[in-house]
Amino acid sequence: MGTDAPRTRRHRGLRFLTVLLVGVLVLAVAAAGFGWWTVQRSFPTTAGRIEAAGLTAAVTVYRDDAGVPQLVAESDHDLFFAQGYVHAQDRFWEMDFRRHVTAGRLAELFGESQVATDAFIRALDWRGIAEQEFELLDDASRAHYEAYADGVNAYIAEHEGADLSLEYVVLGLQNPGYSPEPWSPVDSIAWLKAMAWDLRSNLGDEIDRAILATALPPEEIARLHPEFAWGARPTIVDGASAAPAAADVASLSASDEAETAADVPAVDAAAYAAPLASLRAVLDGIPDLLGPEGGDLGSNSWVVSGAHTESGMPLLANDPHLGPALPSIWTQMGLHCVELRDGCAFDVAGFTFSGLPGVVIGHNDRIAWGLTNLGPDVADLYLERVEGDSYELDGAMVPLTIREEVIAVADSDPVTVTVRSTARGPVVSDAGGDYAAIADGHPAASGEPEAEADYAVSLQWTALTPGNTARAVFAMNRARDWDGFREAAALFEVPAQNLVYADVDGNIGYQAPGRIPIRKAGDGTMPLPGWTSANGWSGTVPFDELPSVRNPERGYLVTANNPVSANGPMLTKDWDHGYRAEGIERLLDERIAAGAKLTTGDLAEIQLDTLDANASALLPVIAELELDGDAARGAALLDGWDGRTDTDSAEAAYFAVFWRNLLDDMFGTLPEATRPKGGDRWFTVVGDLLDEPDARWWTNEAHGATGRDAVIEHALGAAWAEASDRMGTRTDSWRWGRLHTLTLTNQTFGESGIAPIEWLFNRGPYELGGGSDIVNAIGWDASAGYEVDWVPSMRMVVDLGDFDASRWVNLTGASGHAFHPHYDDQATLWQRGETRAWPFTLAAVKDASHDTLHLRPAGTD
Repeated sequence: MGTDAPRTRRHRGLRFLTVLLVGVLVLAVAAAGFGWWTVQRSFPTTAGRIEAAGLTAAVTVYRDDAGVPQLVAESDHDLFFAQGYVHAQDRFWEMDFRRHVTAGRLAELFGESQVATDAFIRALDWRGIAEQEFELLDDASRAHYEAYADGVNAYIAEHEGADLSLEYVVLGLQNPGYSPEPWSPVDSIAWLKAMAWDLRSNLGDEIDRAILATALPPEEIARLHPEFAWGARPTIVDGASAAPAAADVASLSASDEAETAADVPAVDAAAYAAPLASLRAVLDGIPDLLGPEGGDLGSNSWVVSGAHTESGMPLLANDPHLGPALPSIWTQMGLHCVELRDGCAFDVAGFTFSGLPGVVIGHNDRIAWGLTNLGPDVADLYLERVEGDSYELDGAMVPLTIREEVIAVADSDPVTVTVRSTARGPVVSDAGGDYAAIADGHPAASGEPEAEADYAVSLQWTALTPGNTARAVFAMNRARDWDGFREAAALFEVPAQNLVYADVDGNIGYQAPGRIPIRKAGDGTMPLPGWTSANGWSGTVPFDELPSVRNPERGYLVTANNPVSANGPMLTKDWDHGYRAEGIERLLDERIAAGAKLTTGDLAEIQLDTLDANASALLPVIAELELDGDAARGAALLDGWDGRTDTDSAEAAYFAVFWRNLLDDMFGTLPEATRPKGGDRWFTVVGDLLDEPDARWWTNEAHGATGRDAVIEHALGAAWAEASDRMGTRTDSWRWGRLHTLTLTNQTFGESGIAPIEWLFNRGPYELGGGSDIVNAIGWDASAGYEVDWVPSMRMVVDLGDFDASRWVNLTGASGHAFHPHYDDQATLWQRGETRAWPFTLAAVKDASHDTLHLRPAGTD
């Protein structure tokens, strides 16, 4: 017995450990099962039958194997009701988050950290403007928005918490009392204000110039903000060799009402602009729903006539460049009436925004259209002299408009903020940060003794006047021809977009729309004094004076944020510099000159072109240098490189590191907020300086490098060391994709700082090629690193000869639900440059259907 006791105790101990382990495993499996059940609870029903209160007749929702929905209904009401219902099925958390942004109610979700953001958006009053725009709608458009809202509400009435989306489970950990309120039409319209803000043109450049004025003379500021190379790169309407008819295209006026106001003194920006160095922090505090503000926020689109295509009918391509997000900014959808007639006028498919009825980019059964950012200057800053509740204007004190806004804060007391406005717009410096800093730095700027006055900064912006954009999407979706397209374009006031066009009759065209100001004085590049009515706007450019062209002789049109025309109204001084447009035109011209007839595959291939025009300019200079050491090794690696920034290219990886080091060597002493991020403007700045080897910018005192060749040599050597440190000493292991990665980040919880939560919602990293202001515009910020922060957010090619032969791909997937099969299933296709079939006709939609859902009116059999 004695010898068996230890063994028995050991057996009992093993049994205990076994039971404990089994218990732990059972609990773990149960927890995993509960977790998986919780995750899946929000996955929508996509097959079978659902009764939806508010429908008047049955709607069928066909989904293909990527979960892309195509809706078929018998009336406009039911079509938009179903769109709202399906958007809520797939993306309601995204919709709820967006409406909290546009209403200045983020603190209600996430607590006091968001109060400053809410205060700024309340100052701009996005939602208040949206409410006014809703009242301006015609009866039909109002009915569409109301039907859409009814569809959203029909869905959320039957779902709550984890049944709506996993994000509500996570939000409940910090804000357990939150429950979403019903959707309203104004929630949809307010999203247009977020679009306008993110596409607000050159406000960043205006701030940048003011900051630079603290350190540089005007001629050097102009060098760092060069004008577009008129006559050297293509404009949209005029083509590749366009040059201004006047001596200075920027001086062209849209109206005889415009005044030069040459006798109006400008504010000495150098005296007050130093505090602007942190202005970007205030702007960055506003969630950038389309992507961070900057020069890369653009797009490519082009249209080719049937004279150059295999089918003899037009082809249209579009790939908007926006900040990457998960889920993607876009959701694909088709909206089809069983029969086009009065009361059911839509047969359209393309890319939509969750929360907004209609199709933003795509085609109907007659026409196709694409969008890129026109980029006009639609926002100006003014310095104001303020005393108490009044501001100075033409020697008199005028009362400010004042209102109070109460911001609800999760887990805390409400915060009340005061919003003040001049006749031009809100006093944005009241929101604090850099706008206040502009004002605080001003008194010495006026050249006058300091007065008993405070200084403030106001913002004038076209989006703060109610307009017609909320009607434009419906008008575009219903357009049948060129005239209908232009009528829809005339409603597309804010944000102003380049619109390309093609139709089934073989026509192609372009229209610039938008509400674009005519300035009394100045050119919009610097802040102006607000205390004189000689500054400001006298009106807007009439629609009929905006550039437009139909069936150009050369048989194609290209828009890539380059200038529209060398002649006509002054739209902005801060155009994209045309590298992408030049690349697309070169690729089209090469194929056309070779006698090729273009196909959808050709246009998709052009979208993926990775030739770096910046490398093409610098490589010949590097090749002529006499170098040694690491710089010589770097030059040897680049010798013979074709300048293509493919994912697996060692040369592209090294050149990117060299470019980042070169920018830092040349411009690292600039005020921090103005330092180069790379991209088209800096391609031009450095490219122009290559012909001035003794210019002041070819000096780096810290490294003892003086002159162009010495600075380039230093950057080459530093880049070799950095690349070796990052990727190893063997160049055969170097690859651009190792540095140039994309992590798809959820807009809300993806940057929580809590690793398990980020794991739930984020995906990647994905290795990518391309680069900033390359046709395949997968951009990166040279001031921060090499990671991707701009992407073609979708790609599409429309075949007007056979809509069912068109192709498309989204950045992520149809679903906004983490772990849903369609959450990110298109990401790898997008990464490889592949596209999916895009069925449009009812027969093709049915043939491609993977799931079919029948929505029925409540109470029907």
